[in-house]
Amino acid sequence: MRYWSLLFLVTAALCVGSFVYAMFDPNWWLLHNVSVRSPLHFGAEIDRLTMLVLAITGAVFVLTMLALSWALWKYPASPGRVAQYSHGNHKLEIVWTLIPAVILVFLAFYQMGSWADIKFRSRRPKSAPLAQVTGRQFNWLVRYPGVDGKFGTTDDLHVINNLHIVKDQAVLIDLKSQDVLHSFFLPQIRLKQDAVPGMTIPVWFDVDTPGTYELVCAELCGWGHYKMRGLLTVHETQAEFNEWMTSALAEQNQTQPAGATAPDAQASDPATTATDPASSTVERS
Repeated sequence: MRYWSLLFLVTAALCVGSFVYAMFDPNWWLLHNVSVRSPLHFGAEIDRLTMLVLAITGAVFVLTMLALSWALWKYPASPGRVAQYSHGNHKLEIVWTLIPAVILVFLAFYQMGSWADIKFRSRRPKSAPLAQVTGRQFNWLVRYPGVDGKFGTTDDLHVINNLHIVKDQAVLIDLKSQDVLHSFFLPQIRLKQDAVPGMTIPVWFDVDTPGTYELVCAELCGWGHYKMRGLLTVHETQAEFNEWMTSALAEQNQTQPAGATAPDAQASDPATTATDPASSTVERS
């Protein structure tokens, strides 16, 4: 029975080796972070905290497996050996209760500044919201204000599953839910925020690398949850964003009758709602 300790030791070594290898293989690791050099750089903060937690839990795992393997090797079951029963060691129990408590308290205070930057409304950008994003079964409705700069007017631009922003600009959006609990998740920015029915939640972030990235729902919101895969398009310049905005408005004006009901005021109908971000950019009535 003593050799079972070697099995536990080898298994632990393989787990640690797999983890170390994953850090150097992009197919095994987190998605590329595109919010590390921009002014807010929330992605860099989240990655730093993630690595800290992984380092602490990894060290605890290694020490625990070493202790387990040593105990299995030193005290194997053998014929005629009688087990010894004890009532425990109060000092030891206090120590291994205090150590996790101290670690948790340390993490709570250490991450407080990052949490405040990302979630405290006092830290939100002073600019007006770029867009309103509403989660519904089963897509993301994105509303941009038109020329008048106001939401809820006839010149608003309505987009499905495609949020457009500009590189290196702090973006403020108003997040809503039309029906159930959704979760606005941008994995390449390390940003996640629940969309709660009846609430308008400000969300802010920025991106330092132009391109197209995933926008998904991280909350199981119903049978069509898998359909809530959208895109975040990051433009290189404000002029490029303005060009897209002008083109999208022109397309919307050609395909949607004047005075049509705004998308977020319509009933959710999965059979008639466009959900493919690759083929549906501007919602048509």
